[in-house]
Amino acid sequence: VTGASFVVFNGALKTSSGFLAKSSIVEDGLMVQITRETMESLRLALRDKKDFKITCGEMGAGDVKEYVDICWVETEEKTNKG
Repeated sequence: VTGASFVVFNGALKTSSGFLAKSSIVEDGLMVQITRETMESLRLALRDKKDFKITCGEMGAGDVKEYVDICWVETEEKTNKG
């Protein structure tokens, strides 16, 4: 689990790269490189306020351990306001 101040979704990852998606820590945030198709699916999920899971790693890798989960929650935290 990684906490981040911001998240950047980059939809320029080429399918020919051999990766499903790539994530990396940038300063105090997270950058997720995804394909154009995944970006379109992510946009739809955000519009519809639905949870979305991005699987990161190489295509064909048997044991993928890295995911980026976008989850909508019911309660709003009161910390870090102001």
